[in-house]
Amino acid sequence: MGHAGMAATVVRYLRSAGSPTSTAAGAEAVDALPRPDLRAVGEDERAPVSPAEFRAVLGNFASGVTVITAPSGEDEDEDGPAGFACQSFASLSLDPPLVTFMVARTSTTWPRIARAGVFCVNILGAEQGELCRSFAVSGADKFAGVGHSPAPATGSPQLDDVPAWIDCRIHAVHTGGDHLIVVGRVEAMGAAGEDGPLLFHKGRFGRLAD
Repeated sequence: MGHAGMAATVVRYLRSAGSPTSTAAGAEAVDALPRPDLRAVGEDERAPVSPAEFRAVLGNFASGVTVITAPSGEDEDEDGPAGFACQSFASLSLDPPLVTFMVARTSTTWPRIARAGVFCVNILGAEQGELCRSFAVSGADKFAGVGHSPAPATGSPQLDDVPAWIDCRIHAVHTGGDHLIVVGRVEAMGAAGEDGPLLFHKGRFGRLAD
């Protein structure tokens, strides 16, 4: 996807979410997509499972933990870069190289990432539970005291001492109920390969046993 197509994707999302936007350079004006109702079950329809049961059962699936970051916008009154802790991340395609993450549609960080059009996936190591917690807090200065440097392709914050990082441009955004499915095209990546992963299972952090 070229820069025009990428910008159009971001503008479609922001317009559908009701956020003010200006068309990026080189991008054609696009029609707003209808914003789906956040409630996927009708008012007169009983949900097949309760949210509590859903969380309890899905909590049995152990996953890695990441921090998704993006640079601060040039045309916005923002204090710094954007970032949030993300458990819902996965590889998607080898050719072309694509990854995906899921973010709540109510997230206040996601619109800033969308406007940047780029992001870096920072895969956390076994000793970085506190770093994850700092990026899971809403409204705080998440980057306070956190060392980082610009990722080579997009300039998104690459956090210090993470076992691996993946530098991406937004390729596509899809609606998935009360979340958005963000697809990123990989532009650069790297791994130190020295630390085991930080795991999340049943609401707790863990690590691989030796």
